[in-house]
Amino acid sequence: MSDVKKMYQDYVAKVRKIADITNTMALLHWDKEVYMPKKGAKLRGQQLTTLAGIAHELATSKELGNILHELDERKQALTPEEACNVRVSLEGYQRQQKYSGDFVKRQTQVTADAYEKWATARDANDYNLFKGALKELVNIAREEAEILGYEDHPYDALLDKYEKGARVKALDVLFEDVRQQMVDFCAEIQARPQVEDAFLKQHYDKNKQLDYGTHILKVLSYDFDAGRLDISRHPFTIHFGSNDVRVTTRIDEQDFCNMTWSTIHEAGHALYEQGLQEQYYGLPMGQYISLGIHESQSRLWENNVGRSLTFWQSQYAHLQSVFPEHLQDVSVEDFYKGINKVIPSFIRTESDELTYHFHILIRYELEKGLIEGAIEVDDLAELWNEKYKAYMNLDVPDANRGILQDIHWSHGSIGYFPTYSLGSFYAAQFYQQAEKDIPNLTASIESGNTLPLLEWLRSNIHEHGRFYTAEELCTKITGEPLNFKYFMDYARNKFGQIYNM
Repeated sequence: MSDVKKMYQDYVAKVRKIADITNTMALLHWDKEVYMPKKGAKLRGQQLTTLAGIAHELATSKELGNILHELDERKQALTPEEACNVRVSLEGYQRQQKYSGDFVKRQTQVTADAYEKWATARDANDYNLFKGALKELVNIAREEAEILGYEDHPYDALLDKYEKGARVKALDVLFEDVRQQMVDFCAEIQARPQVEDAFLKQHYDKNKQLDYGTHILKVLSYDFDAGRLDISRHPFTIHFGSNDVRVTTRIDEQDFCNMTWSTIHEAGHALYEQGLQEQYYGLPMGQYISLGIHESQSRLWENNVGRSLTFWQSQYAHLQSVFPEHLQDVSVEDFYKGINKVIPSFIRTESDELTYHFHILIRYELEKGLIEGAIEVDDLAELWNEKYKAYMNLDVPDANRGILQDIHWSHGSIGYFPTYSLGSFYAAQFYQQAEKDIPNLTASIESGNTLPLLEWLRSNIHEHGRFYTAEELCTKITGEPLNFKYFMDYARNKFGQIYNM
């Protein structure tokens, strides 16, 4: 065995040890949000802080750094996949070197405490109970932006953690497209006779909904031997390797859509994680590219498939048999229109796929202002409510339907929200390409067979790990970088038909 190959094996062993620790931390996070008793919160924060410190020490060790630098210099002796692993790991190592152990521990503890404050505030529907913790989170995020460094805007440093290469300069242009094109289009829709969706707002039994969620995951080829479905405050997907990818959902007995499309959305995330190559566990080639691409998978299954008439042609009869008292007199066409009703609403995760992007626009503007110092936490709730009035003409009634609705800030995930809109825009572009590449895709889905689409996603996206950047991958698949035009073309075609425009 050559020196380079032996050195590469040493590198693999070290990064997999780090992955073992971070995945153990992820398991503790999952337990915290699904099963942990209330009194376990204090020690759980301590446990996570300890593990974060250990992981940071390993990830920033001089020994690992020396191996990565040496391998990078001798990358011509590596395969392209091995060279990718080294390159991306070296980038991560150099980023980690910027953090002190003290900062990592402080950040982890602040985040662990903040989640509990958020949960308490949610239970009490009182933003003031979370405000102090959020101040600490914002201060930590501002500090992190300075640690990481940036050229134009401090928010760029945080964006880059989730969507490599994303910058305020480009996102400002993208969200201006949202303002210029989608606001007017949604106004046109609101001027049309509204579709009926009252049949979705009746009492749907919680246990029947959960059983149906399990059924729909199986329809989409989610592997239950490598995952499970549970209930949490906020739907999420978490993974500890491609053979252990877990989904949670949220159930509202007065709103069938809440569970159903949250579950389909999380299925998209989970199918991506289950499609990563197990042989690259802990390595960049076994990791997702970016959160924008990750979100493209969830939005593609949720909207391009899960809210299509094509999909429900094969699924609706079974759904009617589960809930006959609600749906026996509702045609599949009327069901399709109802699940695609466009109307401004308070809750991001329950919004339609068009006004959804106004929710993201608002969060983008607020986060950017918080990090640059133009907005302070004390003013945040008032600004939140003002923007909902300005963009969607909604008067926010309380904190739970306003500033407390999302879990992300309590996790310290500032810079994350823009990836949701990026994901929808990527999804439209990818799905159009899939329709070109897969013979009879529409007929396949109409018959209940979504496997050809999943296999296309596996071979074009999932199996590549982090070999490409998001932009490179998009160009490789579709022939051009992300283009907002594809989403607007899709939206105008679909909703123009639904609303007879």
